Amino acid sequence: MTSNESLTKLGYRLGLSGTHTARTMMLDELTVLFELTAPDTTRDGYRAEVVDFNVLGKPTQKSRVLTFGHLTDLYGLDPAIPVFRVFRKLWAADEQARPVLALCLALVRDPVLRLSESFVLGKALGESVRREEVEALIQAAEPDRFSPATLKSIAQNINGSWTQAGYLAGRARKVRTMPNVTPSNITFALFLSHLEGLTGQRLFSSRWVTLLCSSPSELEALANSASHRGQIVFLNAGGVKEVRFPGFLTAEEEQWLHE
Repeated sequence: MTSNESLTKLGYRLGLSGTHTARTMMLDELTVLFELTAPDTTRDGYRAEVVDFNVLGKPTQKSRVLTFGHLTDLYGLDPAIPVFRVFRKLWAADEQARPVLALCLALVRDPVLRLSESFVLGKALGESVRREEVEALIQAAEPDRFSPATLKSIAQNINGSWTQAGYLAGRARKVRTMPNVTPSNITFALFLSHLEGLTGQRLFSSRWVTLLCSSPSELEALANSASHRGQIVFLNAGGVKEVRFPGFLTAEEEQWLHE
């Protein structure tokens, strides 16, 4: 498996702190920002748009700076970060994939949001997801770290992100729903699995592919479609699967996987 040091270089954020203590995954803000910027925009370029030009329409200078900080923590906003660079390319290519793409990268970079992953995915379609359940989940994982008011806020933010991504629906009462998944989503899920050191058939049983909530035959069909689009190279012969990611990483970044 890939070392934590290498994962950090690739764009993962480990540790305990996360943006969901203050915000959701901010899908609306991210969508507006990307509509007004090119895929190769630098971090300084994104900062100029958010802070200097206020493209997100924030009321104060402080709120502009905070918003940029939250978006940077969640997504990286820097083409030098491999997970963001690939995410940004897929975002530009596939509008339908965007909510689940954003959730995946937010999970890569937010340890607080990651606390809820198994819980939400363990819910059956149509089953209720109560805020109090999420509060209890966080409290159990981080005893006495957060006040009751903060726990409530974090749980609301977490449920908000899963709702934005299409895994939950409803306002006062949240229920589990099926997200919309496209070939670009399996491309990103397989890529993240590759970064974590998985190969072959094991790629298709990773947590990232599980996140897509699809059957094995549906996953194969998505991977075939992604391959036909030129996003990945997917070979499947006699039940033996191989996936390649041409051009996704530089030679130096590929080396990080083996450190």
